[in-house]
Amino acid sequence: MVTLNRIYTRTGDAGTTRLSTGAPVSKADPRVEAYGAVDETNACLGLVRAHTADDALLDPMLARIQNELFDLGADLSTPAKADEAAGSVLRILDGQVERLEGEIDELNGVLPPLTSFVLPGGTPAAAALHLARTVCRRAEREAVRLIEGGEPVSGPALRYLNRLSDFLFVAARFANDRGAAEVFWKSGATR
Repeated sequence: MVTLNRIYTRTGDAGTTRLSTGAPVSKADPRVEAYGAVDETNACLGLVRAHTADDALLDPMLARIQNELFDLGADLSTPAKADEAAGSVLRILDGQVERLEGEIDELNGVLPPLTSFVLPGGTPAAAALHLARTVCRRAEREAVRLIEGGEPVSGPALRYLNRLSDFLFVAARFANDRGAAEVFWKSGATR
């Protein structure tokens, strides 16, 4: 359990923070950028849920995902070690990725086929879901940047971010009155 008795500590006043391992890093460190973007995604989902409280299917999925995003933040803030024992560190699991895939299929199963690109918008819930999707894509890019910089990121964590953005796209379509309130891109329409 986490106990926060004091919100400010002044330890970050010089522009540094600590990873979960205790290692000090710049607040602009790529790892901090990655888990910071995950935190932003989670905040976007809080906004979404202000519009989905009455949706008995979608809202519980989003509530679970918000908790999983804290797990993902913990995963990203703890660089993997080669000798790390399974279960010794909080990591995203393949089963969480698979659950997202199942929920994507469930929501997508009631939607009409796409015939064009969807513009972000429609209902307030859908617009907020599209915002969450774009922030999630940034978190994914930051995780990839970590990998390309030689930093370890678990495979399930990266797959989770990729699947989550897909889930958020489908959830936005679902929140748009099961696809009825969608606005589609009209190529070259304003020339």
